[in-house]
Amino acid sequence: MRLRTISLLAGCLMLAATASSARVSQEDLKKQVADSERAFAATMKARDFDGFTRFVADEAIFMSGEGALRGKQAVAQGWRKYYDKPEAPFSWEPDEVEVVESGTLAYSGGPVYDRSGKKIGRFNSIWRLEAPGKWKVVFDRGSDFCECKK
Repeated sequence: MRLRTISLLAGCLMLAATASSARVSQEDLKKQVADSERAFAATMKARDFDGFTRFVADEAIFMSGEGALRGKQAVAQGWRKYYDKPEAPFSWEPDEVEVVESGTLAYSGGPVYDRSGKKIGRFNSIWRLEAPGKWKVVFDRGSDFCECKK
């Protein structure tokens, strides 16, 4: 009976090891991040401030204006004004996504638009995988759009 229990336990451990070593492909990870970014941006259009805060990591840093907003609470306080009015002041969407080989950190970036759809800036975000399929923003920075001549 004891040998049977040990064999069963060993089999379970081997199954768990095999399952945990199964890697999600880079393309699937990029899709997860892009989908997370789109859902994050959709909170602005839907005027869903609580939804916005669910995408922000507890130790997030959003670089905005003069200084950095450090921590989820500070980010929420700093961004509340963008959700208070009935119409969204801006929108954004990803056009670039990259994920590190370990699959735990990602970059997303893309254009920011004003209410009329005019490109006014670019966002750059770093995402961290906090649970399977659950990405949260840990760093965010926007910049003005420039049609600079090269």
